[in-house]
Amino acid sequence: VQLQASGGGLVQPGGSLRLSCAGSGRTFSLSDMAWFRQAPGKEREFVAAINWSGGSTYYTESVKGRFTISRGNAKNTVYLQMNSLKPEDTALYYCAAGPGSYGHDQRMYHYWGQGTLVTVSS
Repeated sequence: VQLQASGGGLVQPGGSLRLSCAGSGRTFSLSDMAWFRQAPGKEREFVAAINWSGGSTYYTESVKGRFTISRGNAKNTVYLQMNSLKPEDTALYYCAAGPGSYGHDQRMYHYWGQGTLVTVSS
């Protein structure tokens, strides 16, 4: 499985961005997926997860009601729609994948994308 994240950029507080993670490989469509982020000087943290079918999602408390994780119809792309962005959302965002990985524990995810930078600033 190979992952390619994109969609980051500079946005003003209150703005929106949509991140994409395109996956390839035979098992990608059966993999649970997640987004993690790492702010400058901080540990990498869990943001959101979606199971292989797209039927279950899970969010960290700080993004609930603002971020939405989803999968494309062909299940080979995962999105993170981010609304009402705050300066504290500024981070390098990583997508991750793995069969049976669904949840917030990054140790369970075997495959990682390269990261896309989100900067929220006026």
